[in-house]
Amino acid sequence: MPDWFLTRGGDRPARVFCFPYAGGDPRTYLDWQPLLDGHADVVAVCPPGKAHRAHEPLPGFDELADRIAEAIADEVERDPRPAQLFGHSFGGLLAFEVARRLRDVPAIGHLTASGISAPSLLPSERVLGIAGLDGAEFAEALVFFGQFPPDAVADEDVLALLLPGLKADFELAVGYRYRTAPPLEIGVSIIVGTEDPHVGSAQIAPWDSECAGPPEHIRVPGGHFYFDPDPGPVVAVLSAHAESETHVEVI
Repeated sequence: MPDWFLTRGGDRPARVFCFPYAGGDPRTYLDWQPLLDGHADVVAVCPPGKAHRAHEPLPGFDELADRIAEAIADEVERDPRPAQLFGHSFGGLLAFEVARRLRDVPAIGHLTASGISAPSLLPSERVLGIAGLDGAEFAEALVFFGQFPPDAVADEDVLALLLPGLKADFELAVGYRYRTAPPLEIGVSIIVGTEDPHVGSAQIAPWDSECAGPPEHIRVPGGHFYFDPDPGPVVAVLSAHAESETHVEVI
């Protein structure tokens, strides 16, 4: 499998391409595989700058979306099993833009965007402000999202390890520029934690205009990172859509 993807999957009926959040390690999605067994293979999308590609420079947002879309298109041409896209937070925005680029690829049947405002509202004022900070101030601002426990901000070794990747992802996010385009014809699910301090009803309502049909709106207990430590609710959504997609013939 190309450098873009990591998987512990095999030959399950469908696949879920999972996009990491800002500062996230795509390999953590592989831990969801046992929960999806029988339904889909987890395929973690690994952009430059992460995991085994840590040494590679990160391109701008549009180029990154273009390159991921090309890699997924090539992969599903090689293996045309039904597939869906999932992304959390910044990964949800990236998955959305990739879905736009793959609208003519029949194997892609669903997008699940988690913990992310409607693209037309991004980048948010809060993200723009955080991206302008550095060092401990940057880390302290991320406590708002639950990215760091407060005591981790005082640990210089932890900050030195985690902040460079996070900073690069935030700079990528503030470079995003929304453009109008025809609504997505595939199914779309929006998942948000009930206690998410950053994404509420006002932020998710404009998602409706991005979809040809009404998107599925799901609220689950928890904050911005509602799936940590229990990914069960989101995996249940992915499993349900994987099961439904395998009953649709891909032409």
